[in-house]
Amino acid sequence: MLDILYRDDFLVAIHKPAGLLVHRSDIDRHETRFAAQLLRDQIGRRVHPLHRLDKGTSGVLLFALDAASAHEVGAQFQCNEVEKRYLAVVRGWPPEADVIGHALSRQFDDYGRKPARESNTEALPAVTEYRRLATAELPVAVDRYPTSRYALVSLTPKSGRQHQLRRHMKHIAHPIIGDATWGKGIHNRFFQQRFGCGRLLLACTAIELRHPQDGRVLAIAASLEKSYAEVLRALGWDGIRC
Repeated sequence: MLDILYRDDFLVAIHKPAGLLVHRSDIDRHETRFAAQLLRDQIGRRVHPLHRLDKGTSGVLLFALDAASAHEVGAQFQCNEVEKRYLAVVRGWPPEADVIGHALSRQFDDYGRKPARESNTEALPAVTEYRRLATAELPVAVDRYPTSRYALVSLTPKSGRQHQLRRHMKHIAHPIIGDATWGKGIHNRFFQQRFGCGRLLLACTAIELRHPQDGRVLAIAASLEKSYAEVLRALGWDGIRC
């Protein structure tokens, strides 16, 4: 049973758990469970996904319940008018706050297929704002240093490129823990062994948009999954939020 964070006659938001795909994809052909399908069966209505979260990312996932609402809110996402906030645990200590402006090329289409050769693969502008919320230094030599540093950061994407947050944090040499593609395996394995956590430590904690019916500001928030919250507690970050 999916945790429903918000529902009215036009929109429904769930707390997507880590490890669940939003919809059927060639990326994971063996998967048989998808958020869109589970929600449709749970509420007995067709749903329209309005955005996507990577399989490993947990948090707020928004759907429309009719085509008109899907079009209206989809336009807000297209114009980057929807504010999304994420919480991530990263390797190292990034600056207290900064803006990452690093163009990103399209790598796969919405179903996990590589773009056709004739398609435009030119890098597109991508911007992410972040704030460092907390730091920890563990007396363990995980990599080439005698101690290992990690930070909790709040991320706000100002554009909607594929895997933007994961790729941007990799770009500034502070990859997200648990990221098997853009992270660093030695630190991912350390978190598995030390904290029993093998998931991507990235969560969408809040979304803010204009309601498609009356234009009021709608803010939807999600708490962290237990596995994520336990890591923060172990690092002394319990209670720290965006």
